[in-house]
Amino acid sequence: AWIIVDDNTGHVLAASGQNEQRQIASLTKIATAMVVIDWAEATKASLADLVAVPPEITGVGGVNPCQLQPGDRISLRDLLYSAMMSSDNHAAYTLAWNVGSRLPNPQGLSAVDNFTAHMNALARTLGMKRTLFLNPHGLDSLTPPPHSTAADLARLTRYAYKHPGFNFYVSQPTREIAIQGADGTPRGFLLSNTNELLGRDGIEGVKTGRTNRAGDCIVLAADRPPEAVERDGQKIAIPRRIIVVLLASADRFSEGFALIQRGWGLHEQWSAQGRPVNKRSSI
Repeated sequence: AWIIVDDNTGHVLAASGQNEQRQIASLTKIATAMVVIDWAEATKASLADLVAVPPEITGVGGVNPCQLQPGDRISLRDLLYSAMMSSDNHAAYTLAWNVGSRLPNPQGLSAVDNFTAHMNALARTLGMKRTLFLNPHGLDSLTPPPHSTAADLARLTRYAYKHPGFNFYVSQPTREIAIQGADGTPRGFLLSNTNELLGRDGIEGVKTGRTNRAGDCIVLAADRPPEAVERDGQKIAIPRRIIVVLLASADRFSEGFALIQRGWGLHEQWSAQGRPVNKRSSI
């Protein structure tokens, strides 16, 4: 399943199976990041604040790239980088555990479950009608498993790019983060972005994902210089960014890059037609 969307308008340039519910693996972490970023903006909280890695971290599955251990301290910002660049399940869980305890919790849920409830609230706000989040990292061994669609993830990604800071967490090839051990000993870790397509044909993000159920998944965003057009005697610059969501791919990088190239061709044709947009062709 896949979709190609103009970020500026939400116009769907092309799609196949875009509304089919599928597992999305670590693409889930886009929603995790946005709940944290929205919370920080709303409360004026500093993402530089150090937070504790919880004891429950030992029960989180998947690779632990930074070797986070209970009692470690790390900034919310570095957790975001690790979750988005290295697809770190343990970083995503630590974000949810810390931020979930500070979010409104009328149902009296655990911190992580409360955080996940806010992820689903965000999905409802964005019109992601075929999406259900069950955790902050995207592991899907649950029954029934969490799910979303290519179209819903495009909606989420468009929302993410409305926040200027989001791009910092997904566009860097590498970044060094700092972790303070439980005994106070500092250690550094160099993150490497799992997105092998960064920098090709304007690609600046966004997120990779993979589980046995989901297969290979990827969300890509690519920029080109703004297009200068004349309207009512004035020249204006129109941003050009396309978003590609690809789920259950056999080869996410080659297929994803092919969709980006196809997307730019379709975008040029659409622009030449005057960029027509209607509700039926938009998300």
